[in-house]
Amino acid sequence: MIDDGHRHEPLSEPEWPVHESATEYETGWYTGGYDLVEQPNGSTKRYYWAELATAVVVVAVEDDSLVFVEQYRPTIRETQLELPAGIVERGESYTAAATRELREETGFAADTTALLQELWCSTGVLRHRRGFVFATDLTPVERDLDENEFLSVRSVPVEEAIDVARGQPTNDATLEGVLLAREEGLL
Repeated sequence: MIDDGHRHEPLSEPEWPVHESATEYETGWYTGGYDLVEQPNGSTKRYYWAELATAVVVVAVEDDSLVFVEQYRPTIRETQLELPAGIVERGESYTAAATRELREETGFAADTTALLQELWCSTGVLRHRRGFVFATDLTPVERDLDENEFLSVRSVPVEEAIDVARGQPTNDATLEGVLLAREEGLL
């Protein structure tokens, strides 16, 4: 686990012996490396991983609409409608991080938040935890975007949220957040 000021979830004790764990690169955003693992048949294999800070995704409802942000994602070279999201800072709960990120990105303060789900993402290659938070009772406040955030706030009627979340381009966090909230009967 790296100490970069972000909270990272500790890993469980391995069920298969780990003979070596190596970090091959570190950036301000993620760390990458491999574990040399002994498999059940006695052979060994390098399992490569990238570790990212714990993140939160916010499903926020205001006046029968879902709050989305529209932003360009240079990694995939596309503009997307997404749920607000961000890093969980050290010592923050998912709900506190959701309240902060929602305020910063959208200009809404949430009076009510609830954790819907937390999970590991893309476990074949990532060491990354994500929490999904439902937020309501929103009040307009001043936005406080980070210097690298260039996004617009968009309101989508709840009855259109599934179609928007499934529309291309989309991403896992947005689709998962909308589907979780719907499954919980919140949308």
